[in-house]
Amino acid sequence: MNRVYVCSCFGITEQQVREHADRGACTPRQIASVSKAGTDCGSCVRRIQGILGRGACPRRELADQGDPEVLSAEPAAIPETQAA
Repeated sequence: MNRVYVCSCFGITEQQVREHADRGACTPRQIASVSKAGTDCGSCVRRIQGILGRGACPRRELADQGDPEVLSAEPAAIPETQAA
């Protein structure tokens, strides 16, 4: 299995970031809240932004506009058995 690590501090892969995005995480901050990626050294934040992309998430526009409902929503965490 070929794993591309996005966050080496916490061992978070590109696939895991995409799975979190599929579950509703539209921003690097939301990715961080469910996986810790980007919360230590921060070198992976730009890579996470690149994976999320602009418009990749249907709720992204609402998040950019500061919609409180979208910003406060916590994306579902990926269970450890599926994340590895």
